Amino acid sequence: MYGILTSVGIAVAILAGLGLVFGAILAIASKIFEVKVDERIPQVTEALPGANCGGCGYSGSAALAEAIVKGEAKPNACSVGGNEAAKAIGAIMGVEVEETEPVRAQVMCAGCGEKSKRKYLYIGADDCISASKTSGGDKLCPGGCLGFGTCAKACVFGAITVVDKIAHIDPNKCRGCGTCVALCPKQIIKLIPVSAPVWVECSSTQKGADVRKACDVGCIGCKLCEKACEDGAISVIDNLARIDYSKCTGCGKCADKCPRKIIFNRNGKVVVEEKETEKV
Repeated sequence: MYGILTSVGIAVAILAGLGLVFGAILAIASKIFEVKVDERIPQVTEALPGANCGGCGYSGSAALAEAIVKGEAKPNACSVGGNEAAKAIGAIMGVEVEETEPVRAQVMCAGCGEKSKRKYLYIGADDCISASKTSGGDKLCPGGCLGFGTCAKACVFGAITVVDKIAHIDPNKCRGCGTCVALCPKQIIKLIPVSAPVWVECSSTQKGADVRKACDVGCIGCKLCEKACEDGAISVIDNLARIDYSKCTGCGKCADKCPRKIIFNRNGKVVVEEKETEKV
């Protein structure tokens, strides 16, 4: 009996000794191979809004913070945080950050409901990306909003709703993260300055005759808006009116002349002969 107890004691002592040795080895190894975290990373993470919307291209605030500290992303990479967050991050990084114009998303399509013609009856997944893989979607216009709300489902700010087969973005809720822009298979959601006076709600680059066949309100490239603009802020390029916001004064003359009434102001209204009509 004594011999058994002695053997057990020896075994326990050996195991305890091995535990101490391996513990010491692990402690030494942890010191040798320790990955030091730059103290600025948690500071930058704290300065970010924590929306984790993915609009910056990173999985979350922590990942973006690490990229900023490593110099892989700019201090103002988070559009949701805006100039306030960028300034705070700049102070942490010891760099001066230039203020940028806040932006918001806008769906450049007004072909809702019966205004936009259909090529066929789509029966499939309730998703814009899936629908676009079937001959570009059911709308005859190649630049028409498919209206299945893939953008709305992805918006963490609840800024997008789908009404009458068109996605609508609430400018008061939109934070300009750009997630919807990246997701849209038609590439018809654009980021425009929050202060943008007017915008053209169309993305079609087809010729006027083809646009008329596909949509009742699409831009036909008539250039009446271009001729009306005294500041040279609007030009028709590839059959589509485009606005240069560095020149636009918001006079509304382009909207007044547009025969299709698809140039809107920031209040979501069409300017016609100095009278405002609610956008339908």
